[in-house]
Amino acid sequence: MTHVAVVGSQWGDEGKGKIVDWLSERADLVVRFQGGHNAGHTLVIDGKTYKLSLLPSGIVRKKLSIIGNGVVIDPWALLKEIDGIRKQGIEVSPEIFKIAENAALILPLHGALDRARETARGNDRIGTTGRGIGPAYEDKVGRRAIRVCDLADPEVLDERIANLLSHHNALMAGYGLPLVDGGQLVDELLAIAPGILAFAAPVWRELDRHHRSGDRILFEGAQGFMLDIDHGTYPFVTSSNTVAGQLAAGSGIGAAAAGYVLGITKAYTTRVGAGPFPTEQDNDVGLRLGERGHEFGTVTGRKRRCGWFDAVLVRQAVTTGGIDGIALTKLDVLDGLGELRVCVAYRGHGRTYDYLPAGHSLQASLTPVYETLEGWSESTRGARSWADLPATAVKYVRRIEELISAPVTLLSTSPERDDTILVRDPFSA
Repeated sequence: MTHVAVVGSQWGDEGKGKIVDWLSERADLVVRFQGGHNAGHTLVIDGKTYKLSLLPSGIVRKKLSIIGNGVVIDPWALLKEIDGIRKQGIEVSPEIFKIAENAALILPLHGALDRARETARGNDRIGTTGRGIGPAYEDKVGRRAIRVCDLADPEVLDERIANLLSHHNALMAGYGLPLVDGGQLVDELLAIAPGILAFAAPVWRELDRHHRSGDRILFEGAQGFMLDIDHGTYPFVTSSNTVAGQLAAGSGIGAAAAGYVLGITKAYTTRVGAGPFPTEQDNDVGLRLGERGHEFGTVTGRKRRCGWFDAVLVRQAVTTGGIDGIALTKLDVLDGLGELRVCVAYRGHGRTYDYLPAGHSLQASLTPVYETLEGWSESTRGARSWADLPATAVKYVRRIEELISAPVTLLSTSPERDDTILVRDPFSA
């Protein structure tokens, strides 16, 4: 048996929630290792919908669920999410949910700064969720962050807030925002401290114990490869590393524990917010994909931009992200399209590229080189075996495997967890 890391191989929103839930029944514990409450996972279980932002998806399966130190945590948002999931009948106790004591916190000032920056950018907005994730990571790297463990020491908390505000109040003044009252912020944090500290623990020790015991760990990534701070379409990216390599630093387990890396991959391509998108279809095709795929963000409700499958991007994610196999989702959204296109290269500045170059202006100028494939008129929705799929749908999947140089491990044909074709169990790989 091996551990499994689930990561997005496009711009996020690939359907990780369903796949993580499907895998969590086979896992002993589930771990979040990066991101914040800017990423949402939707799970549909027995007809009941659960929308999670910070809580690991394993929580709805009563599996030990851990938030690692690589995640930035809005403590108010977390407590609200816990309260909401409890109202849906899900138990959340310190026995099955733990938070890394050294995880950094997102404070209200981070959200205010995030939104002010986006407004100031005008037409050059990055498209953040405005929830303060970026500024919180900046404070972490700048060594002025407030961490979960600081909530247990009022004296240290007071000192660190003072240090933090010596930086942030200057920024607030620059953006014309009200200055933050340090004493009030300390009081607000101390008021919620018991609720957060009840779950705080040295989770690296917990992970080591389970690893040595041979338990199966599922690492749950957020966002997607093309939003990675290093490898994505910079600066239109998130503020953390979204590749599987981050799981070691973001949870406190050795790098060798990655095991099998499963890249969640939509059968077409979407992205939320601004930034380059070579295969975007701002036409009837894009509208159809969006409507059939219900392409609206779990966290923000924003409409997603839609386009054809980009094999160049996914192949780059497979190579750079160490992806062993993919879970291809939303195949059923393509039902009824007589013709399908797949991007196999780009043209820009007088040359052809078989990868996404890093230059910002070059990325914006790229035009896709398409390969045209035959579509299918039959329905694939709910298919649970290869025999249930039209021959042309199977050909589409097989061609994608060839183009991205990775096998399809799982194939999803609807939001329902059981509408999944298992080709290979990642935990037994």
